[in-house]
Amino acid sequence: MLRVLFFVLIVFALGFGFAWLADVPGEVVLTVANQEITISLMVAAIGIVASIVIVMFVWWVLKLLLTSPERVQRFFRSRKRDRGYQSLSTGMIAAGAGDGATARKMLKRADGLLDSTTEPLLHLLDAQAMMLEGRHDDARKKFEEMLEDPETRVLGLRGLYVEAQRLGERDAQRHYAEKAVEIAPQLGWASNAALDLKTADGDWDGAIRLLDKQKSAKQVSKEDAARKRAVLLTAMAMDFAETDPAKAKSAGLEAHKLAPEFAPAAVAAAEAAFRLNEVRRGVKILETTWRKEPHPQVGLAYVNAKSGESTADRLKRAKRLEQIKPSHVETNMVVGQMAMEAGEFEMARRAVADVLKEDPRESAFVLMADIEDAETGDQGKVREWMARAVRAPRDAAWTADGYVSQKWAPFSPLTGKIDAFEWKVPVETVGAKMIENDLDPMEPGKAPETLIAEVAATGAVIAGVTSAEKEEALDAEAEKVDVEPAPVSTAAKNNSGKDEKPSDLSSKKDEPPMPPEVTGDDSEEEIKVPIPDDPGVDPNEKPEEDRRFRLF
Repeated sequence: MLRVLFFVLIVFALGFGFAWLADVPGEVVLTVANQEITISLMVAAIGIVASIVIVMFVWWVLKLLLTSPERVQRFFRSRKRDRGYQSLSTGMIAAGAGDGATARKMLKRADGLLDSTTEPLLHLLDAQAMMLEGRHDDARKKFEEMLEDPETRVLGLRGLYVEAQRLGERDAQRHYAEKAVEIAPQLGWASNAALDLKTADGDWDGAIRLLDKQKSAKQVSKEDAARKRAVLLTAMAMDFAETDPAKAKSAGLEAHKLAPEFAPAAVAAAEAAFRLNEVRRGVKILETTWRKEPHPQVGLAYVNAKSGESTADRLKRAKRLEQIKPSHVETNMVVGQMAMEAGEFEMARRAVADVLKEDPRESAFVLMADIEDAETGDQGKVREWMARAVRAPRDAAWTADGYVSQKWAPFSPLTGKIDAFEWKVPVETVGAKMIENDLDPMEPGKAPETLIAEVAATGAVIAGVTSAEKEEALDAEAEKVDVEPAPVSTAAKNNSGKDEKPSDLSSKKDEPPMPPEVTGDDSEEEIKVPIPDDPGVDPNEKPEEDRRFRLF
């Protein structure tokens, strides 16, 4: 728009100037060879302008003739370069798509059209084609050659780092990542790789310094930097818990301040304070985290704040957690555990019952079995609860990249990624919740021998017997089964000729064992096997009243 306006102004000025010359009277007298030539002022102005235009045109023609060879050469050189860049672009796309043959073909074409000394992308395409062809040694040599050129040095370091990562060479990974950070601190991949490697090596101070550089370069957000710093400080506090409790407490407190809801940070800070006899401070830290996000490890550290306390004192601490966060699953679990240890079985049953109503889990059924064993000693009911625990969904655990651990760690043991562990139920163990009144420990289709082994093993664990006694108990229970049971299926026929469902077996567990019944064609016999731990009853004896404890 400005150019158009400028052109209009120039035309307007020229027109105004010529109009003014036409109106101004005057003559121009030229003396040439003693002859006077008189012309008007307008003609003189037109002549001067025409002379200038003629001179400019003649100069343009002469310049065009003189520079035509160079212009022709530049035209063909530009055309050749365009074809080379087209081949290079096609080769890079083929390499990215994994087409090594096309990438190599395009590299040869581009190499003949472009100069490799001035075009670094040719080296990159060559290295990528080698990697696709499986020539990793040649690719590493090519990346090492790139280190000599300042323009391709970072690219070579990136390629060498990827190769070291493929081979699992952690020292080489660290070397190339740190060197890349020194050359270009703004590289995200280099700084993140160096941070993960320093964390995996336990270099907490170096990792924190590198994280501060990332924050200064605005490679990570403030929230991300605060979270990672809390993770690193928590790991440092756990590392110095035994050797330097003061340093552990300082690191744990800073981590707790950055992430108050982070359970490992609170536990690390509180345990360091407990070692320094600062019980009140440690308790306050755990209470703060419990208000934000109740966690079983926080509750366990809270009730065990003072060593040597009685079970009644630990129950009081658990009741304090209940006041802070009432009607919570983790609160009820802590209260139930402490109440059971203190002998308050009724309170323990109520707490665990609340857990089973809201979130049935393996630990809740195991705790109910412990309560039953401690209060009544009824091993039948204990085995019943343990059987339900086997079928219940597992408890949450620290999970990172599919790896499950009961202890938190600052990085994933599989990928080395920092802050990878999450407190959740492992994906492969998530299943449907149990039916509320399903107290039958035997699953349909499960062989009696398998049930004997599971029930005897869980009963031995609850009773607290030794491993040798446990094996003897398993052998004794296994000897009770002296008949090879036929597989129970829907094809078995009862006396009425109808299909017998697996669920009907549980209703017959109070009947005396029956001998094998042979059908008329002798082609199939039906064996009725009682529940393994039920020896049967006398037909003349009245059945005892069912005394099983039903929670719901």
